[in-house]
Parts: sequence; structure tokens; C-alpha cells
Amino acid sequence: MTEENYNYRTSQALLRNQFPGKGKWEIPIIPRFEPYPGDFDDLLLIGFDKTHLEDQNHLDRMVHFFLYDYRFERVWKSPDSDIEKLSRYRAAFSPDFSMYLEMAPVMQLYNVFRNRWCGAYWASKGIRVIPTVNWGDESTFDFCFEGIERGSTVAVSTYMASEHGNRRDQKDWFMAGYNEMLRRIEPEKIICYNTPFSEMQGDIVYVDYERSSWKYMSYERSYASEDLESFKIGGQTPFVHDIISSFIDVSLVKGGGSAYGGQWKPNPNKPNDAIYLGPPNTIKRVFIPTQKGGYWAIAKYDTNGRAVLIRHETIHAPNGIHSNPHDHIVEWFPPTFYPKPGPPINYFDGNIPEFKYYGRKGENLMNLQYNAENYSFKTISDFKTCMRQGGEVVFSWEGREYGIWAEGEYIRITCSDDAEKTRLFRTSDAALEYMVGGDRLRDVITQVTVCDRTI
Repeated sequence: MTEENYNYRTSQALLRNQFPGKGKWEIPIIPRFEPYPGDFDDLLLIGFDKTHLEDQNHLDRMVHFFLYDYRFERVWKSPDSDIEKLSRYRAAFSPDFSMYLEMAPVMQLYNVFRNRWCGAYWASKGIRVIPTVNWGDESTFDFCFEGIERGSTVAVSTYMASEHGNRRDQKDWFMAGYNEMLRRIEPEKIICYNTPFSEMQGDIVYVDYERSSWKYMSYERSYASEDLESFKIGGQTPFVHDIISSFIDVSLVKGGGSAYGGQWKPNPNKPNDAIYLGPPNTIKRVFIPTQKGGYWAIAKYDTNGRAVLIRHETIHAPNGIHSNPHDHIVEWFPPTFYPKPGPPINYFDGNIPEFKYYGRKGENLMNLQYNAENYSFKTISDFKTCMRQGGEVVFSWEGREYGIWAEGEYIRITCSDDAEKTRLFRTSDAALEYMVGGDRLRDVITQVTVCDRTI
């Protein structure tokens, strides 16, 4: 055996066996967290993807890994690369490698091992570590709580199990694992990222999801390079190679439960959602209320009752490139089957194709009313989801009206009385740096008056 082969075969990068474990799988044990006075007072978190060595303003936060796995795979592959950075923060949660129900059982076991190994390794380097607990179905209960000392402080998140936007709740799955965790670990405290369910027992430290987001962080990040340039109305969208990650909302936490998050369902408080589902093989005409009155929309439904084509009888956005009417082809993305309308198909030449009926037709006024509260964006993540799913939005701020909508791989923003303020952006984060009057859109998006919103 060569020295090179020997060094590889005996390296910890391969073996990962330096920490003692218990039970059949010998999963490494994360030492019990010893709290300092004030550790849990008004606690805020910071996502691992937002940490950096130059940060001086958020070192009193704990670092969480309720992110998609690709955002932190490095802590397993190169465990020494982030030791210095993590040691600067108040504490770090062990990395929340996914435990989706759809995963092969061996992958679920592997991810529990990685969670605990990283936590044990960080603790050996002097970092204060709190174990993150996650689970799949009952078949994972034999190993998913291993590596955590009885009476430890632990961290969980209810975000992906909670009903929000168009996501169905997965509370039953979450509570089954949570109650088993209480029985097996008897945690001293449970840090809960996002609102706890009323059924949750134990000494819970609630961490507000929104207050731990970018909106409440006190340093700036420049997105100027992602502002493509100004475009005159009628200009062509430039062809720019881009990657899909630009439209992935990486600020959204993930967790266990289904990898798909539950089937999409219409939100009864959003009138535009009502048009996406209808009687199979029909066409329906629906009146959509807006702040200025409203407009008619027509939808064509397939054999499953899902809209495949929607026509809006309005120009929507101020200074926008929309004809009246304009169409959107709607795609449905499995397995949740959420709808995503494509870019507007315009008919500026007046050559408007007929909406051909292939079943019974009907007109539906429905009992829909404009309500500014229902149209408003509750969080920055709500706005990002709207853009990612092809939304069109009209909002007003300080006497001016703006239009913002997804246009293929880009986001376009226009202003009612200033065509020179039209901009294209590659990502929703870049669009949030757009100046509306004297304010960044990021700072006021939850305060603007949303006049019309399609998603």
C-alpha cells in the first residue's frame, strides 16, 4: 500500500469516526449546550448563507441552517472552512440536512449522521452548538433523535409545516415527530423558528421568522450589478444567460415533511387565485376587483380543471408593455401543481385571436371584493414568491404608481409618470433595490398600497 493510499484510507475526511456515539448506528453525540445569562432573551437568528467574517453587527445572533442543503453542503465537505466565522457568533445550530419523507431511508440516516457529526466537530473546536432536530415519518424515529443528550436544548422550525401562502399545512406530520422528540430527549428548551403550533408543549423559545430576515439586518448589500439597464417602453428584453438559482427564493427555510410542501390550493383572500381552477373543459369569465375598480379575466380549463390560458382585459402596469387584452399561457408544475403564468402575449397590432370555446361557457361575477390588506405583501418572501411564480403587481407609493412583473427570466419595474425609470432585473433581490421615490423597494414593499396583484 502506498503512503498516499494509506493516508486516504485512514483520514477523518473518509472515516468520520473520531466522536463516540451510542446505539446501533453510533451516531456522534453533540455535547449538551450550556446557556449563558440572556442567551434566549429576544433571540434572533442569522442564516448560514448570510454570515461572513466581516460582519460586526449581528454577532449576538445564533446561526441557523434552515436552508436548502446546497447552501451549506460545504460544512460537511470542508468542515474546517467555516470554523473561524461560526465561532464569532453567539452559537450555531447543527446543520439541518434534509429529512424529507420521500427520501430513501439510508439517506435520511446519513443526513442525521452528518447533522450530529458537524455539531460534534464544531463543539470540539470551541463553538457553542445547539442540535437541530428533524424527522421523517415514524420509521425514522429509531435514529433521528440519536446523538442528542437527554435534557439538551434543541432547535426546530415550523415554517415548512405551517400553512402559508398557497401551501397546505403538514402539522400532523410535524406534531407526531415533535411529541416523540419530547418523550425521547426531554429537552430543557426548544428554540422554535417561526410561530409554534398551539399544541406544542415544553419550554419554547419563539424566534420570529420575519425579524430574523434580511429586512431587520443592519448592513447593506449592493445589487447594482444586477440592474441590467434602463429600457424605453417598447424596447426588447435583452438576451442574457442566467441561472435558475437567481429565481430561487433562498431566504425561505426548508425542513422535513414532504419535499413538495403539500398541494397548491387557491387562497380565498386573493381574488386572482379563483381563476386558476374551474370546471373541466370549460371557459370562465371572472371579474377581478382592484383598487381602481377591476377588470375581466377569461380562463380556459383543461380536463383536470386547471387553467391553461388566461386573458386579462387590462393593460395592468403603468408604462408597462401590456396590450389590452393580453394573454398568459399557464404552466402547472408537479408534484404540487402550482400555477405559473408565462410572460404576457401582447396584441398591439389589434390582431386578437378568438378565445375558442370547446365546452360550455359562462360568466362569473363571483362575490369578490378588493381588499388592500388581502393584496398586500406580508413579508419580503411573499413578494419573492409572487415574482418567482410569474406574478404581475401594480402598487402606489407616495402619489406614484408602479408596475412590477416577471417577464420570462427577468423582472421589469415601471413608473406611471416616468418612462425613464423602467428597469429590468435578473433577480427579486436585485429588484428590491429599486428606488421608489426616496425609498428602496426592499424597505417599503410591505407598506405600499397594492392596487392589483395576479399571484
